[in-house]
Amino acid sequence: MKLMTISEVSKVFNVSTRMLRYYEQIGLLPRQRKEDYAYRVYDENAIRRLQYIIVLRKLRISLKQIALILKTPEHIHTIEIFQKNIAELNDEITALNTIRDVLKIFVSRLNQNIGTSIKLDLLRNSDIIKIIEPLTLSRINFKEERSMEDLNKANEVLGKLRNVRIVLLPPFTVASYHFVGENPEETVGDVLDKFVCESKLYEKKPDARMFGFNHPNPSPSRPHHGYEDWVTIPDDMEVPAPLVKKKFDGGMYAAHTIAFPDFHEWNLLSKWVEESDKYAPNYSEQGEEIMGGCLEEHLNWIYSSHMGWPKNGIDGYIDLLLPIKLK
Repeated sequence: MKLMTISEVSKVFNVSTRMLRYYEQIGLLPRQRKEDYAYRVYDENAIRRLQYIIVLRKLRISLKQIALILKTPEHIHTIEIFQKNIAELNDEITALNTIRDVLKIFVSRLNQNIGTSIKLDLLRNSDIIKIIEPLTLSRINFKEERSMEDLNKANEVLGKLRNVRIVLLPPFTVASYHFVGENPEETVGDVLDKFVCESKLYEKKPDARMFGFNHPNPSPSRPHHGYEDWVTIPDDMEVPAPLVKKKFDGGMYAAHTIAFPDFHEWNLLSKWVEESDKYAPNYSEQGEEIMGGCLEEHLNWIYSSHMGWPKNGIDGYIDLLLPIKLK
């Protein structure tokens, strides 16, 4: 099997290059650099390891647990991890079955009173209160031990976002860098990181923020995609080449926070906006060229850069920002 570049692996497995680099960073996925070859390459063993990681992630195995499975050859440890996850799933199934049964009772009561002006007290039965009290308010991720059709329906319902925020971004001035080629996110990040450190931006603007977006989006029709990063700067600050000073007009966005590298949740945020009764997407006319005007705000990035990226620093969180307007 020939060595594959990070772009080739990304396309074959339909995962982002950022995710692959993150797996490398935390020690899950080995890679190598071929002599006289600037890009990351992966051999057959690395590809098989990646396939294993992807399968385990689809089975809701955490990255921390995957690291233990890959590091420990004894099957007993893997069995223990799987059994622990099965027990947690069983608890969630029990909770969801309870929720379903209570909702069925509510539907039955409401159906009996259709067409009447009677104000129905859904909680008049103290036994129902006792059943509901132990349930948690947190979102339940679960898989039912039923048909694949049932599983897909359950995942569709439970996959809806519950914590979307509406934010208004004000106008601001940014230092921008754009690159199209191999590893564009890493390339632009390195350039902006150098600028933040050398300019002492954090000392001049402690509330500085960092945003990024695909420019252009990945596509089978082009060998490489691009990425553009922005850091907010004082209006009167000059920026050195190759950075470009730009103005951002601001706008209204639907926001959802993810833990790096859960970029697949872009689909969930898009679906939330499309199904909203109050908001509609407000994508840029440039469309795919600039990710429709969507932004990824890398939270605490400026501070971490200023501090030299300490190993025990803040965990990576990102706000996904989708432009919206009132219907």
